[in-house]
Order: sequence, then C-alpha cells, then structure tokens
Amino acid sequence: MADPERVAVIVGVGQVSDRPADPAQGLDAIGLMRAALEEAEKDAGGGWLADLGSLGIVQQISFRQDNPVAPKLAAQLGLGDGVVYESVGPNGDSPILLLDEAANRIARGEVKVAAVTGGEALRTASQRAALKAKGSVADQNPLRKLVEGRAPGYRQRYGLTTPVDVYPLYENAGRAAYGQTLAEGQRESGEIWSRFSEIAARTPAAWIHRARSPEEIVEATAENRPIAFPYTKLMVANSSVNQGAAAIVTSLAEARRRGVPEGRIIYVGRGASAHEHDDFLARDRYDASPSMRVCLEQALAFNQVIANDLDLVELYSCFPCVPKMARRVIGWPVEKPATVFGGLTFGGGPIGNYMGHATAEMVDALRAGEGRRGLLFANGGFATHNHAIVLSTAPLPGTGAPHDHDCQALADAARGPVPELLKDYAGPAEIESYTVFYARDGAPRDGVVVARTPEGARTLAKVEDAATIAFLTDGAAEPVGTAGDVVREGELSVWRTC
Repeated sequence: MADPERVAVIVGVGQVSDRPADPAQGLDAIGLMRAALEEAEKDAGGGWLADLGSLGIVQQISFRQDNPVAPKLAAQLGLGDGVVYESVGPNGDSPILLLDEAANRIARGEVKVAAVTGGEALRTASQRAALKAKGSVADQNPLRKLVEGRAPGYRQRYGLTTPVDVYPLYENAGRAAYGQTLAEGQRESGEIWSRFSEIAARTPAAWIHRARSPEEIVEATAENRPIAFPYTKLMVANSSVNQGAAAIVTSLAEARRRGVPEGRIIYVGRGASAHEHDDFLARDRYDASPSMRVCLEQALAFNQVIANDLDLVELYSCFPCVPKMARRVIGWPVEKPATVFGGLTFGGGPIGNYMGHATAEMVDALRAGEGRRGLLFANGGFATHNHAIVLSTAPLPGTGAPHDHDCQALADAARGPVPELLKDYAGPAEIESYTVFYARDGAPRDGVVVARTPEGARTLAKVEDAATIAFLTDGAAEPVGTAGDVVREGELSVWRTC
C-alpha cells in the first residue's frame, strides 16, 4: 500500500480573470499569479503558501521587462531562494510539466507542499503599448513583437513565423490523411469548437461566454475573418486575455493532517512527455505527430486506464488540428466535449498557461461528481512539446512512487525518416501541405506550399497567383498530393500548379 506521505494530491485551485476598464489599473503577470495563488490557498482552506517547498511558474511574455519573475514573486510571497523556479519557455505543456514535477517532489519526499502557477496580462500589456505608441491594439500583438527586428530566416521568408502560420500545415495534411473533404474537415472543427463554446458559456472563469454554432465558427465573415487557411478567427487561440491560475499540491497525509475533506482531494496520476524536433521542417510528417501519440498512449498506460475509463478530457486546443489528432489517438468521440474549460478560443489563451486553467476546472469538475478520472493533455511550441497526466478522485496505480515521465526514446523510435530540406530546389514536386495567409480585411494575401521532390526531399514555395490560391482554398479538389513545379524567382521559390 502506498505511503500517504508520498501520495501527491491537489487540495486547492484558483483562477483570476482581470477585465479593467482602464488598462493602467490592470494587474500585470506577477499580480495575476499572486492573486491566483491566493485564490488556491483559500480553496484549500488557508495557511498553505507560507509552507511552500516548491513553486513552479509558467514563464510569461506579456510583461517581458519583469523577467525573470521568480525572484520577484518569491519576494512578494516571502519565500526563500531556491523555492521558486520558472519553466524553460512559455510553452503550452509547461503547466502539466510543472504539475508532474510537483507530484514527483512529493513522491520523493523532497517537499510537503508545492504549487504551480502562471499568468498572462496580454490584453492589458497590448492596450498600454497601444496607448504609448498612439496606435492600435492589433499592432501590439505580443507574439509578432517577439520576432520583430530579427533577420528573417528561410521559413520566415515564406511566411511561417508564428504558430498560427504553422499549425495549418498539420490541419491540411491531416484532413487529406483522414480522407475528408474540405467541408467535412471544417465541419469536424466546427463541431469540436462549438462544444468548446458551450462549455465556456457556462464556466465563470472562461473569457468568452457566448455559445456558437458550428456554422458560425467555420464561416468567414467580417466579424470572423479568415486568418490562415482553413482557420478563421473563432478557430484560433485568443491571446488577448488577462488570466491567472494556480494549483496547490501536497501529500495525502499532509492534506488529512490539515483537515482537507476527502471529497476535495484529487489524486495526481503519472504523467508522460515527448516532443518533436524544434524545427518544424525537420519532422517526418504533418498528418500526425509520433510524439503526441506516444505521450498520450503512455500516459494512459502508466495509469492503467483506457479511453472508456475517462469521464473528462482536456485536449489542448490552440488550433483544431491538435484535438483532432489527439482524439484519434485515444479514441475520443467528436460528440463528447474535449474540454472542461472552453478551449483556447473561448476559455482564453494566455500563451503557456492555458492548461493551468484546465487543471483548475478539471479539479472542480471531479470534485463536483462529473466523473472519476480526467485526462489533461498539453501541447506547446509549433506542435512541438507534449505532456499528459491523469487526475482522479481515487488513487491510481503507481500513486506514491516517483516516475520518469520522459518517453522521448519511444517517440524517436516511432518517427519515420525526416526528408532532406532543399532551400534552392527548382523542378517538379508534389504538395505535402500548405496554407494561405489573409489580410485583416479578409482578402487572401499569399500562401506557402510545403512540397516534396520526386526524390522525397522537402522544400518551400510561395503562392502568389489568384488561380492557385483558389485551387488551394475552394475545396473542389484535394490539393495535398497534387503535382506542380517549383520555380526560382529571385531569392524565393514559387509554386506553379500543373
């Protein structure tokens, strides 16, 4: 029987949404983290923060001048050196990674009380920057600002700069691999996202409380403009939010000593992690993710559960391709909601800390009797980092023993050969995947094709002519797998359809 001193449980969760009428009065990222931790402490019955032996922070980007935030938050909370640390990056997997690490610290007997927190005040930061620059908030997009001033590399010259530019490559390749028409693929996205909006509409901590139909989500309109094909504004993460979340983790024995009611104790299972190559052009495919599959399969295996044992799931949802791939791995039906918070469009997309909110909502849902087991699956980077973990109302197999969540060796073994990248190729090729980029008025700007040469190498080609853009976006035929020519024009390659 597991030692209760080593069994990791969550005893408190907290969330904060800050909507100041005056941006000058808004909380910054550190303020959101502290407020969320204080809410989690209240939820756990009080008296926990002063005893923290470990506090993991999701790295923030909204107030970059405050980085690193660990020493500042530690000082505000009166915590000693070495207690507070930050994730390596502001990646979407960070909250689950930090939760897994906290549980392992409890299992190893290193600490009695740990916490995880994160917060982003992107809405306030953008509004303040716009006021200072006397310009528009839209011009202060924090993700775009991160790459401004850098010399464009090969990928950037073709428009592949931020996640919203890259994830459509997985969407379009995946749709073709699933044998779906464009209309069928969009319908699946609309159904998943519509259920997300319904969950968010009844979730107080979510950012947007308005349910949307599948048709409203996929149809491009002036309000719901196209962003990067085939994604509209309502299909992408909403980073213009001010949100913070936190969770307090302790041992089962400590929770009982402090009088936490049994019905409020949620057990932390074993996690699993794996990642793709950081360079998204150095991957074997775009219709699936071997590291995602391994991460999800191993998380279920480590906890000795199958999809039918899960009552609730949170499948990361920065863009539709991610939960589409994930649900196919675990066999989660499209008819069942894949979120407990509302997804990154409606729940809110505070860069790396979305899963902090999903964790809080999962804990609340399990406490409320909505199920016994829930899966939290996180994804970060450019479909790069994956981390999954299971929470439960009762101890799971292996509870109380430290574990290694790193499943990278299995992911590497599952990966196919990575094609050679040819930057100056000219000649016949076949479309592997693609996307089209749109201006703010909804007009197509240009696009990019990821192409394979007859020898199997990979190259990029720009799409500029209206006829090719129409072919890529009208749904009359599936572009993936069609032939064309890569033509060199100056410093760039251009795609010409046969």
